[in-house]
Amino acid sequence: MVKLNKIYTKTGDDGTTGLVVGPRRPKYDLRVAAYGTVDEANSTLGLVRLNCKDHEKIDAVLLRVQNDLFDLGSDLATPDTGEDLGFEPLRIIESQTIWLEETIDDFNAHLEPIKSFTLPGGSALAAHLHLARTVVRRAERDATELKAQEADVNAQAIKYLNRLSDLLFVLSRIANDNGKSDILWTPGKHR
Repeated sequence: MVKLNKIYTKTGDDGTTGLVVGPRRPKYDLRVAAYGTVDEANSTLGLVRLNCKDHEKIDAVLLRVQNDLFDLGSDLATPDTGEDLGFEPLRIIESQTIWLEETIDDFNAHLEPIKSFTLPGGSALAAHLHLARTVVRRAERDATELKAQEADVNAQAIKYLNRLSDLLFVLSRIANDNGKSDILWTPGKHR
């Protein structure tokens, strides 16, 4: 377990930060941005969970996801250098992504197929889930760009983010009275 006696270290005062392994990086580095966006997604899910009072199943799912996102942040903060680190780095594994897929299928089984794109909104919970979904999509874009530039990004981490955004969309429909309160997109020419 982690034990923090002192919260500030002053080591980042020069505009750099330490990864789990490897040299310090500038705080604007793409790897730092990628795991920072995962952290932002996790924080957004914390806000989403404040709206889950009547949705215990959704809350339980999101709690597990928040723990997985800590794993994912550690995964991105630990470049695969190919050298022996003296410990096994934390990585997103296939079973975590499969759990997302099974959870999506379980929730989606109760929904009617959508006939239009949906707009973020309806209930407060659904709107917050959509916000979290867009932050997760940004994390996915950051991780994908990082993989293109540095190549040592765990492919499962990117898959996990992709499935997570799908799960958040499905959960937004559940939060909107199983899709009955979804706000459907109406193209401008049809208004």
